[in-house]
Amino acid sequence: MRDFGHSPLLTALYSHSQSQPDKTALIEGENEVTYGDLWKNILAAADEMEKEGKKKGDKQLLMAQKEISFVYQYFAAHLLGVVNVVSDPASTQERLDYIREVIAKHDCPVEDTADIMFTTGTTGAPKGVCLTHENIAASARNINGFIGNGEDETEVLGLPLSHSFGLGRLRCTLLKGATMVLVGNFANLKVFFDALERHNATGFGMVPAVWQYIRRFSGTRISNFAPQLKYIEIGSASMPKEDKELLISLFPNTRICMHYGLTEASRSFFMEFHQEKNDLSTIGVPVSSTMKVAIVGEDNQECPVGADGEICVTGDHVMHSYLLPEDNETAFWNGYFRTGDWGHVNEQGKYYLTGRKKEMINVGGKKISPALIEDAIIALGFADCACIGIKDPKGVLGEVPKAFIVKGKVEMSFEEIREKLLAVLEPYEVPVEFEWIEKVPRTSSGKIQRLSLK
Repeated sequence: MRDFGHSPLLTALYSHSQSQPDKTALIEGENEVTYGDLWKNILAAADEMEKEGKKKGDKQLLMAQKEISFVYQYFAAHLLGVVNVVSDPASTQERLDYIREVIAKHDCPVEDTADIMFTTGTTGAPKGVCLTHENIAASARNINGFIGNGEDETEVLGLPLSHSFGLGRLRCTLLKGATMVLVGNFANLKVFFDALERHNATGFGMVPAVWQYIRRFSGTRISNFAPQLKYIEIGSASMPKEDKELLISLFPNTRICMHYGLTEASRSFFMEFHQEKNDLSTIGVPVSSTMKVAIVGEDNQECPVGADGEICVTGDHVMHSYLLPEDNETAFWNGYFRTGDWGHVNEQGKYYLTGRKKEMINVGGKKISPALIEDAIIALGFADCACIGIKDPKGVLGEVPKAFIVKGKVEMSFEEIREKLLAVLEPYEVPVEFEWIEKVPRTSSGKIQRLSLK
């Protein structure tokens, strides 16, 4: 019998294969796989990988196709101790060549590495994130603990498996012994809605950009499923307050959970919409008691309550190292991972996100979050917006804000926009320059790529 004690996830899958072998684990179209057959197919895939010469410590570039066969390959590698380098099938050739070059030249610096996932690179070159078997299992345990989903759930997965969010949802579901329905993506809403109805799904996950897509092409039709949906997980990017309030009204009895986290520290904070309906700007609280947080100022000292600084986290779900040694040089503070995000904590222990440290706009020494300005502009009725800091044309303040705006349901001149913003923002927060654009550059998970507008 193969040894799988190094992997809490494999241990759980084996347990499910013994205690509930006939229960459906995965559904893809008309194909259904039980937990008993899932374990048998993982073993068979591991046998094939061994015949190909793969052994513990090797790395395999694994294209994350939304197919059941991917699940076999993914866990078979874990069984053998082979490291999965999980990649997006839609990646550019340039990105894939970079990944291949890097993993050929560098060994994993962390023993017991299960997966290497490359970041989307919103603020620079992609970084290889080394996640151990305990990291990914701890993350799944933490998420399940906050959301409260159990073994009787059926979840529809439209998110890509190549990103931390979607792959995490798969791990969460299988860890609990629940059922996961794989659908291609959210582009075909009919397929997604049909899957929710056909399988009487109790939950799903989405990024804010998907919610915008659902609203645009189907209005509020998704609220028809409110009686059956126990939970919705949202994450990977910020969401306007108006959208949160709408979801609260559409799903009065559904647990709507929004996470904050990075590939390096998957789902570090959580908040639930109904619970925080009077304070929807918070990113919530640490996901579990195993996680610790430090807010660190520019002087490299911990900040007092209420003061902004860099959010730094540690815990069993947080990576120990990047693949490349140079990426680790400034990645940690006293053992805490530096997220690169700016924020603070209040007296009640709730956390608030200000923005990416590298993207903060320094106006005469005052730090401004671009997201603050973006939200104010979108609230005027525009479709989308991205803000950056530019050199002060007058040469006085160092930096000043510039707004790139996608037209929406209102018609306003830049001067009218400026006047409206003066009513809700401080004068130094109002953009000095404006520019119309067709589309805000975003990553595949919906994060704004502000630095590409520089």
